[in-house]
Amino acid sequence: MKTVSSLLNEEWHKRYKSISKLNIRSSIYDVTNRCNLRCKGCFFFSSDEDKVAKEEMDLKKWEEFVDREKERGVNLAILIGGEPTICLDRVEAFYSRLSTFCATNGLIKVPRDRFPHMTVGISLWGDEEDEKLLRGKDTFAVSSRNYEGDPYAYYLYTITPKQIGKTERIVKRIKDVGLKIHMQLLSNDEGVEDFFWTDEELVDIRAEMDDMLDKYPDTVISSRYYHKIITTGKMFNRQFGWDECPSVTEPIDRRNPRPKRLIGFIRWASDLKTMHRCCTSETRDCSTCKDGAAHMSWVMVNKRAHIRSEQDLKNWIEVYEMFAKLYQFIPW
Repeated sequence: MKTVSSLLNEEWHKRYKSISKLNIRSSIYDVTNRCNLRCKGCFFFSSDEDKVAKEEMDLKKWEEFVDREKERGVNLAILIGGEPTICLDRVEAFYSRLSTFCATNGLIKVPRDRFPHMTVGISLWGDEEDEKLLRGKDTFAVSSRNYEGDPYAYYLYTITPKQIGKTERIVKRIKDVGLKIHMQLLSNDEGVEDFFWTDEELVDIRAEMDDMLDKYPDTVISSRYYHKIITTGKMFNRQFGWDECPSVTEPIDRRNPRPKRLIGFIRWASDLKTMHRCCTSETRDCSTCKDGAAHMSWVMVNKRAHIRSEQDLKNWIEVYEMFAKLYQFIPW
């Protein structure tokens, strides 16, 4: 019988032990329905999730809600929107109680005297041309000034097909401002022309992502196995999709049989009552989903499937380590 101990040497077993005790229990929260951008392809607005629920405006109710979430077992709050930095009092309700990650477009600087250790993930959708086309402005020009050298911030680079051959320039720019970078792929929820992935492009971008990891290991937070998973949508002989996704809101998950999934995961709307279907769009075709966190989680909840060979288990460890680094459960 193959076991973790039989497959790993002392070094890798130590790495395994350091992550196996983390017991990460995350949920996602819409802090607000408002945003200071309107990006083409944003899953929140493209699926009208901003209209599903009316924002709770009473800060005391936010604080009480977070206390209940903590009692429910959540130990990682992932804050999205809209743009969370528009409502810093609500962000503080989470940060003062839980390990908190704030996703932002970076246009508003998180005040570090108020949130000294909060992890900030700054969205980036390409070079200046793509940013202006998809987001209406070059956000990097502002966000890089706001967060240069910040040890608790990194860029979440959503790569589009038009970025093939251009990723190294982006990685260098981020390295030059002293930040880390994590990569995922555009799902193109709004069907922007020329931004759909072809099979050939996915092969090319996988090779490019591997190359960036090899060239800039101190800047790029990733793994080759993750690149394979996100570009192929396959794990062993299984295909990512609705029947496999681990990030469906648990109380409304009616799948039968249920796949391996995130325990206790809920994506909450900003009324603190409504639950969204999953970690991304209500209307996204799951077969087209390229969400990085969903694919990482897919690997993470399927540990037993990876206890088949030394390399398979090492792949699992690297993906789990990557997730833990991105949410600051372990250091960079």
